[in-house]
Amino acid sequence: MSATTTGADPAAAYPGYLDALADADEYGAVEVAVGLLEGGVPAERVLLDLVAPAQAEVGERWARNEWSVAQEHAATHISERVVAAVAGYANPRPTRGRIVVACMDGEWHALPARLVAEVLRLRGWQITFLGASVPAAHLVSYLHRYDADAVALACALPMRLPHAHRMIEACRRSDVPVVVGGRGFGPDGRWARVLGVPWAPDAPAAADLVADERSLRAGPPARLDHLADDEYASLVKRRGELIDSALADLRARVPAVSDYTPAQMDSTISDLGYIVDFLAAALYVDDGTLFTEFTDWLVAILASRGVPPAAVALTVDHYGQRLHDFPRAAGYLAAARAAFGPAARPQR
Repeated sequence: MSATTTGADPAAAYPGYLDALADADEYGAVEVAVGLLEGGVPAERVLLDLVAPAQAEVGERWARNEWSVAQEHAATHISERVVAAVAGYANPRPTRGRIVVACMDGEWHALPARLVAEVLRLRGWQITFLGASVPAAHLVSYLHRYDADAVALACALPMRLPHAHRMIEACRRSDVPVVVGGRGFGPDGRWARVLGVPWAPDAPAAADLVADERSLRAGPPARLDHLADDEYASLVKRRGELIDSALADLRARVPAVSDYTPAQMDSTISDLGYIVDFLAAALYVDDGTLFTEFTDWLVAILASRGVPPAAVALTVDHYGQRLHDFPRAAGYLAAARAAFGPAARPQR
C-alpha cells in the first residue's frame, strides 16, 4: 500500500502516515514525510508534528493490546527509517559545537532520543548519537576521547533513575554539562530536579538549553539526603530474594501459575522484577507517586491482556509483608495497594 500526503500539513498527513505504520508500509511512510518536505514543511515540524505523535500512538496501541510486540517493533523500525530519510533530505551542515546524545544504561527506547538528536542537528549542532543503553563507563571514555559541549541523556522509564544519576555524575566529573529528557524524569521533570539536573520537556526546549551554557550548568544540587536511611541500597541487595519469594507465593496461592507456559512464566518473573525496580526508584527519589503511577499502569496493561488486578495486588501485598521493616517502602506499597480498591482484593 502506498500512502499519499494530503496537502503540506503534518496534521492532514497524519492519518495516512499512521495507516502506513499499521500496514508496515515503509515506502508509504517515507513518501508521506518526503512529500511534506517537498511541500515546504520544515524538517523539524515533520519530525515533531508527524513522527513523534505517531510513535506515541504506536505505544498506546501496544498498551491497549491492539498491537503485538512484533507490530510495535515493525512500526518503530519504519519510524527510524523515516527519521533517516528526513535527516538525509535536510542534510544540514554543522555551524556549532558537538553534542553527545545517548540513552541511559538499560534504556532501549532510542527513537525519542534520536528525534532530539536530529532537531539539534537541524539547529546547527554537530551531533554524536550513541543510541540505546549506553553504559556510564563507555560514555565517560568517549567524552575523554572527544570534546563535547554538552551531553543530552534520555530516559523513558523511571525505574532507570538510579542509573541516570550515576551517568549524570560521571559526565559532570568529566566537566561536561548535562541536559536530560524523557518520561522517566516525570511529566514535569520533577525527578530531574531531585537529581539536580536541567530537564527539557521536548526537543526544542533541549535545543534552547544546550545553547545557553550558563543555564545548563546552573541549578540547585541534588536532593538525596533521604538515601542515608539505606532503604534503597538494602532493597537492591534483596531483589533476587524478593522475586523468588513472590513467585513461590503466587504458586502457592494461584494454582494456575504452575501450568504457565515458559513464555508466561518469563513474563511473570519480569513483572515481579519491575515491581521491585520501580519501588527502588521511588525510594531513590523519595516519591511514592512514582511507584503508585507504575502499579496503576501495570494493572491497566495486564487488564487489557485478561489478567485481573488481584494478580498485582497479591504481589504488592507480599512485598509489603516482606518489607515491613522498611518504613518508606512499606508506605509506598500500602498506598499503591489502597489505590487498587476493594475489587482487587485477592481471594484467600
